[in-house]
Amino acid sequence: MSETALLGVIGGSGLYKMEGLEDARTVKLETPFGDPSDAYVVGSIEGRPVAFLPRHGVGHSILPSELNFRANIHGFKQLGADAVVAVSAVGSLREDIEPGHVVVPDQFIDRTRGRISTFFGGGVVAHVGFADPFCRELSHLLVETARELGATVHAGGTYVCMEGPQFSTRAESHMYRSWGGEIIGMTNLQEAKLAREAELCFATLALATDYDCWRDASAAVDIAEVLAVLSANAELAKTTVKLTARRVDPGRACRCRSALTDAVITDPALIPEVRREELAVILARVLAARERQE
Repeated sequence: MSETALLGVIGGSGLYKMEGLEDARTVKLETPFGDPSDAYVVGSIEGRPVAFLPRHGVGHSILPSELNFRANIHGFKQLGADAVVAVSAVGSLREDIEPGHVVVPDQFIDRTRGRISTFFGGGVVAHVGFADPFCRELSHLLVETARELGATVHAGGTYVCMEGPQFSTRAESHMYRSWGGEIIGMTNLQEAKLAREAELCFATLALATDYDCWRDASAAVDIAEVLAVLSANAELAKTTVKLTARRVDPGRACRCRSALTDAVITDPALIPEVRREELAVILARVLAARERQE
């Protein structure tokens, strides 16, 4: 496509628009994996291209378990993005992470069930490294930027990704704390895995909205209170993302951008033609490099 987007932005609960983009236009994409959550809004911030996608659709009509994660990430790749920032509402599993604080996590624990979290299979085998699931450079940039804006930011932490759509039981919440979880949400794990396979840098700007339900003396999670905190933090999130977009170095040396170099195990000659076509955008760099070697 002629569109190019340096930074992809996934808007979570409470962040459905990205105001202030210059020359903003709506781009509706089709992908080999189905339809993304909504149309992308593509524009620029001081000349730096940005593409925005509301994760749950405008109007918030898609459950976490219903999200077409593959289509969403593939769409950013089609647009030319080389990095993605996900803005997400999360519950806090630690006393010091108060509602209103920002967390930029560096690890995951997976508690989802049955979600598709890979582009591969069906005749193509690839195993990308995922020991460090978030891009260190992009995460560091988010931390610095949010702190400059006056936010209380926790650099690092483990994001427990649960299935939902129900919130945790108290027993589960205590269990996640015993595992070392700092925050809990329902969406980011699949996005991070697919971004790594697509050789996109990925980082999360997590907005703590509540204390989950582990504080036995406190009330359980109340969605109205969650939305109130999100509303209060919406401008902080938007400004952080905009400043980050200006500062992302397109020439950065980052291993995220070469994650598939030694990851594709299947002999290219044996990749079924239909899969080769579906994965053309994902595998273009790797297949071209192997052809040059031959």
